[in-house]
Amino acid sequence: MKKTILLFVLVLTAVVCQAKDIKTVVVTTTPQMHCATCEKKIKGNLRFEKGVKKIETDIPAQTVTIEYDAEKTNVEKLLKAFPKFGYEAKPVEPKTPQKSK
Repeated sequence: MKKTILLFVLVLTAVVCQAKDIKTVVVTTTPQMHCATCEKKIKGNLRFEKGVKKIETDIPAQTVTIEYDAEKTNVEKLLKAFPKFGYEAKPVEPKTPQKSK
């Protein structure tokens, strides 16, 4: 029983040590995305950037949501990647719900 508990604690410690610092940034692009080709171009190029974990685009909202490993990259590096494939990007402040009075 003691060996099982010790093994569990060791495994749990190893898992915690391997935890990544995953962050998310939402950006808007210039020129704006207006079709599936634009979306494909952005996703296809961003996926090669170091640390990028997930990319979601929203054409109606004109946003790109990027999940990234903060230990491998940062927002500035991600923003510098966009001109490589013909876009400018700037972070979008998340909209906070308005409180009703």
